[in-house]
Formats: sequence, structure tokens, C-alpha cells
Amino acid sequence: MKQFARRGSPYDLYELVADGIVHGVGVVFALIGATVLIFYAAVWTSAAQVAAAVIYSAGLVLTLSISFSYNLWPPKAGRSKAIWKRLDHSSIFILIAATYTPFLQRGIDEPMIFGLLIGVWLIAAFGIALKVLWPGRYDRLAILLYLAMGWSGIVVAWPLFPLLPLATSILIVIGGVIYSAGVLFHVWEKLRFQNAIWHGFVVTAAAVHYAAVLTCFSLTG
Repeated sequence: MKQFARRGSPYDLYELVADGIVHGVGVVFALIGATVLIFYAAVWTSAAQVAAAVIYSAGLVLTLSISFSYNLWPPKAGRSKAIWKRLDHSSIFILIAATYTPFLQRGIDEPMIFGLLIGVWLIAAFGIALKVLWPGRYDRLAILLYLAMGWSGIVVAWPLFPLLPLATSILIVIGGVIYSAGVLFHVWEKLRFQNAIWHGFVVTAAAVHYAAVLTCFSLTG
């Protein structure tokens, strides 16, 4: 059976197909969801919420599209594959910061919440610099940064959650748990279909957080 390189371990055709299906579903639904969200925000919400919707939607579509391109890019493509890898790992930071933006925008008048909004984007910029300038050297640090960014919302949970609909708050936590659980498969490189499973967690968690963003715009806190 034809084999594909996967970080030093065999990556067979079935794994590639499974991963492609997961990514394809994610990208299609991200495009549809982004269109619906921006349209809804433009018609029913404020200019600030429209901006937050655009930032979130762009981050979601960009991240899933880059991940799709990187994981299905021919492994023997050499330098171009390495560039896609840097973009792929960097885009995760963008997705996390972009996902936080619509929720934190609701409490942007609170100094602590506004500070976290600035903080997650600064950490995202730092993480992107790590991945672009020193690829492969600080992978463990990057994973810690992913998790730290993902759960940094706990810091402002007390002032923020009363501003959000209950459904939104519940969905935020559920999505965070799914992302965190998926990290176990992200680092379990010897498991067959590891990539597809990990990306399945990512797509599922992204869908849950999309529902959180939609309820954040459509329901009253």
C-alpha cells in the first residue's frame, strides 16, 4: 500500500482519505456558517458585533482551510510542505484568539475583559512567531500556549458570564473540553488515524463554539 510520511511514521492512504473527509466537512460547514453568521450580525446586531463576527468567521475559515491544504499537501513537496506546516500550526493561535473575540466583545467596557482580549491576541502573535521563526523547536511550549489561551477565559468568567446567555456559556465550556480532549490524540502520533481523530475533535469543538457565537448574538444575556 502506498505510504505517506507523517512526522516520521507511516501515513497510509486510508488515513489520508479519512483526514480529507474530516477536513472537507469542516471547511464546507465553516463557509456556510460564516456566511450565515455575518449576514445575521449585519442585519440584527451592532457594528462592533459585526466586526467581531467577521474576525471570528475569518479565523475559522482560514484555520480549517490551511489545515486542509497542509494535511493533504504531498509530503514529498519539500520546502512548500514545510511552509504549509508553519502556517497550519500558526493558524491555531489565530483560531483561538478569533473565537474569543465575539464573547469578550460583549464585555469590552470592563478593563479586565478588554485586557484579556488584548492578551489573547498578543499571545497569538507570540505563538505565531515561535512557529514561523523556530519551527519544530518549541512544540511543547506551543501546545502549552494553545491550552493556556483556550482556558484563559476562566480569568474573566465571573464578570463575563453574566453578560452572556446561559446557553452560550455552557457551549463555550463544552467546546473547550472537546478541544482539550483532542490534544491527547494530537500527541499520540503512533495511533493509526491519529490525524483524522484529532481533526475530528477540532471540527466538533469548532462547531460547538460556532453555536456558542451564534447564541451569543441571537440571545439575551
